[in-house]
Amino acid sequence: MRFATWAVGGSAVAGVVSDAGVHAFSDSISMLDLVRRGLPAALELGAATLRNPPEPLNTVRLLPPLQPPSVRDFVAFEEHVEGVVRSVGGDAGVVPEWYQAPTFYFTNPHTLIGAHDDVPVPPGCSLLDFELEVAAVVGESGSSLTVPEAEQAIFGYTVMNDWSARDLQRREMRVSLGPAKGKDFATTLGPWLVTADEMAPFRDEEGFLSSSMRVSVNGEAVGRDRLSNMGWPFAELVAYASRGSMVRAGDVLGSGTCGNGGCLAELWGRRGVQEPAPLKPGDVVEMSVEGIGSIANRVVPGIQLPPVPAARPRNRRR
Repeated sequence: MRFATWAVGGSAVAGVVSDAGVHAFSDSISMLDLVRRGLPAALELGAATLRNPPEPLNTVRLLPPLQPPSVRDFVAFEEHVEGVVRSVGGDAGVVPEWYQAPTFYFTNPHTLIGAHDDVPVPPGCSLLDFELEVAAVVGESGSSLTVPEAEQAIFGYTVMNDWSARDLQRREMRVSLGPAKGKDFATTLGPWLVTADEMAPFRDEEGFLSSSMRVSVNGEAVGRDRLSNMGWPFAELVAYASRGSMVRAGDVLGSGTCGNGGCLAELWGRRGVQEPAPLKPGDVVEMSVEGIGSIANRVVPGIQLPPVPAARPRNRRR
């Protein structure tokens, strides 16, 4: 089943997506409320909601499927790491530590945008990039989950574009703390949330999803990969996130960027030149993931702000 959130006037409405359009829930519940009820209850409500009259999909503005409590983003594709490390940090190869355990950072849940929203260039950025990912949404809270428990805790999946200001990111990574501001402006989630049972046909014997992933800029293909090329399946990412910690229903966990052109920086690192060129206003980035759906965002000019002041050296008197 596909669940979505869309704008009606100044309000957000949640419901079910069908071939006929979007069907709003009879009760005013949000997608986060629905996820917290658990997948079985959500499927039951979704089936009942399909009896409500639909609105044509092309008449509504899709919002991010839900407003999550937190967003973690992993770096689970070896091929991506191989190329982008060279581009962002100047180094070559994949560090041994990558293979030891999944690595993630927390990104800003307040800067999520919808499947077709515009993306302003962030202040001070001249190297804007996209990142093709899939995100899992947790449906059950828990701590130190086993992998089978984590698998059962996954509510569903959505397409994710982890937009990146590569020049800001490079500076942050040299301080060994980041990315932070280089990611702190936009993350696309959409077009909707596909429940875990719908993705069962794509699961292989090791628990990976074999969905194909594609990205294009202005209609020109840039990258393609398979979700099964992750180093860890989603259940292991969820289990690791909960290890000695806690995941909450509604938390979003990104796969990290796929390989083979899942972002521009990977290609820049492999080729040694910025080809294709960094994104600019007017560019449209379209992503599609088999079994989930497609998103497309246009880059637009951002606000202009004064430069950030440099640190003031201190004499360190005690």
